[in-house]
Amino acid sequence: MLALTYHGAHDVRVETVPDPVLAADDLELAAALDRDGSPALGQDAGAFLGQITGVAITSDVRAGLSRSDVLIDFTRPEGTMAHLALCAELGVRTVIGTTGFSPDEKAKIGEYAQRAAIMMAPNMSVGVNVVLKLLAQASKALSQGYDIEIVEAHHRHKVDAPSGTALKMGEVVAEALGRDLKTCAVYGREGVTGERDPSTIGFATVRGGDVIGDHTVMYLGIGERIEISHKASSRATFAQGSLRAARFLGERKTGLFDMNDVLGMA
Repeated sequence: MLALTYHGAHDVRVETVPDPVLAADDLELAAALDRDGSPALGQDAGAFLGQITGVAITSDVRAGLSRSDVLIDFTRPEGTMAHLALCAELGVRTVIGTTGFSPDEKAKIGEYAQRAAIMMAPNMSVGVNVVLKLLAQASKALSQGYDIEIVEAHHRHKVDAPSGTALKMGEVVAEALGRDLKTCAVYGREGVTGERDPSTIGFATVRGGDVIGDHTVMYLGIGERIEISHKASSRATFAQGSLRAARFLGERKTGLFDMNDVLGMA
């Protein structure tokens, strides 16, 4: 049984989440959670889709988790960390799509994973995770003579930048090149910046409208440019990936995993 968390998303919800859950023979929606004071509290979890699930949205996290085997959490770091503490106590597995964690929070997540299994990824899309594998290969082949820039675009309500997916792409590229992203990343440029340092990895961020999520890694050489892109046209891709992760965790009691593990690409 699954519990889904919504809060902290500025009312930008995963509009197709209940559909695949309700359609699945092996999954059941056990709870839907939102923050205190949300106008959605008390409503049916499928109301905004015109569906009836029989599950009312609540802010009582403990009550919701007590009926659940897996929590799917797309919130914010502070909310996710509070939920994880309770999941570890209750033995509830967690699928984390939240981004923006600090190093200390990531270390704490590792500790919680010793008590209840966790799958954490900045992007649940199967396509994005395949792209990450492609980037590792491309970066090794294009390690000389190519400047690397990462461009991402999201809706106006997204609060962190660059996106967790863009940062993950940067980490994959940097690792393939034998670099440390912390020291080679350049986040935006302004004024007289001087000639580009070929050892850097640049990031550019776009925010506006209702863009679900676009990511492009550009390898810019002399006489040619190679681009590896992923563009999400529906949030359904994140929902489907999350459910694959939930099924994966259903067979594991403890441990920290990512989408490579879920997709058998580890």
